Amino acid sequence: MRLTYHPAFTALASTAAAAVIGLVLCAVAGASPATAVSALAEGMFGTPYAIGKSVNTAAVLLLVAAGFVLAYRAGLVNVGGEGQICAGGIAAAAIGTTLPTGTPAALALPLVLAGAAAAGFGWAAIAAALRAWLGTSEIITTLLLNFVGIALVTLMVHEPFLLRQPVTSSETLPQSSALIDGARLPLLGLTGSPATIAVVIALIAVIAVGVLLRHTASGIRLSALGHAPEAAARLGIPVARTRFLTLSGAGGFAGLAGGLLVATAPFILAEGFTSGYGFSGLVVGLLARGSMLGLVAVGLLLAFLVSGGINLQLVAGVPATTVSIVESLIILFIAATAGWATRRRLARTRDGAGPASDRAAELTGAGR
Repeated sequence: MRLTYHPAFTALASTAAAAVIGLVLCAVAGASPATAVSALAEGMFGTPYAIGKSVNTAAVLLLVAAGFVLAYRAGLVNVGGEGQICAGGIAAAAIGTTLPTGTPAALALPLVLAGAAAAGFGWAAIAAALRAWLGTSEIITTLLLNFVGIALVTLMVHEPFLLRQPVTSSETLPQSSALIDGARLPLLGLTGSPATIAVVIALIAVIAVGVLLRHTASGIRLSALGHAPEAAARLGIPVARTRFLTLSGAGGFAGLAGGLLVATAPFILAEGFTSGYGFSGLVVGLLARGSMLGLVAVGLLLAFLVSGGINLQLVAGVPATTVSIVESLIILFIAATAGWATRRRLARTRDGAGPASDRAAELTGAGR
């Protein structure tokens, strides 16, 4: 595949183009380009704390995106990351607050994360079963389950008989109690950084999905199912079961992301704890176009932009919506470039002039 077609290159080029427009918007807002760039860079990379926060955010996005790519390869679109994160967060809080206080981390943390992944799996399994055996659109069901999951978090943290922390006064916040010490994610040990082992877990998951999709028989079967379900069925692939397990597995990744969020400071379940990561992770998965390198690049990009945007507003006085506009432009540019690259590859294939790697990408679904 040519460099100009690679998702990582596309992400970088689109970011550069959107950044130019962003500088123009900053100038309109009254900030000089130099001040804006300095504030953005300071917020993104200026302190170990800023970098650590961005890395933790990227870990969540990568897990959601990895699950999305897994389902997408089988021809399924999982837009329920937000609800699956909620399910995972609820399970993590329920386990992490009820374990005995002295439970060692070697036992407590795996239980919390495994419970979160299982909850996400089970939450996605509702939509997966409807899709696999009743033919109901997973786009609709996973989307609607997002709202149910968000409402369920609200219920959990407001009702004392569920997960709300003990009410000691009228000022007690509606949130869960803090997880026990053993259920909290350990830091990476970088000076002044809040980065945790969440990024290690996320990278392992991304590598595992990449190996599964590109180097195993299961990955070939998923590609066959995604491209031609009828032909896959004639070849003996259990279509319904494979769809169920794949979409549910995608939910497991998002549920694990919810567990990581709750197991990171301040170690509680609260309303809005998902921060829209489910939808942002979906965007990362879409823009990566099946490339694991592109997945990491886009995930890190969006995570660091969030941190930089906060500092841009505080230091340069630029409205926070400016960063949102830049992020939207990046998405639009990447999507447009991806469409152009796909048409170019198809044209080269029809003309017989394209390299073998381009044609192989189209046949194997590497561009999905």
